[in-house]
Amino acid sequence: MTGRDRDRDTQGRARQARPRDALGRPLPYGAEGVEPVPEDPLPPAETLTVARGLVEAGRPFAAHEVLEARWKAGPDTERDLWQGLAQLCVAITHAARGNQVGADRLFDRAAQRLEAFAATGHDAYGLDVGSVAERARRHEGCF
Repeated sequence: MTGRDRDRDTQGRARQARPRDALGRPLPYGAEGVEPVPEDPLPPAETLTVARGLVEAGRPFAAHEVLEARWKAGPDTERDLWQGLAQLCVAITHAARGNQVGADRLFDRAAQRLEAFAATGHDAYGLDVGSVAERARRHEGCF
């Protein structure tokens, strides 16, 4: 699908109208998929709560989308936090889909970003980023 063929909202922004399964795989138009997540960014603490709930519900791809919206709307000083968490969710997604090579690579990338953020000493909305990075290094999911 080219950029011109993508689903767009009334302002011309790309939006995903195609249904997806619980692991984010696209389904045919008209099929019944899982409920989509909001595409607009949530406040930081709410982002963590919603993303964590989605991972626990077996929807890590949806959690990635929630985290990605926060990363794109957040300050540059928080980029490694939100990108690292989003990559962690994509790693979990790849593992659940049976793509262990892709999962391993993304767990490592997530750990690098989270470690970089932890080194800044910035607040992470109550999240123990060092602990999450350590779990990512062990290729374990969740935060």
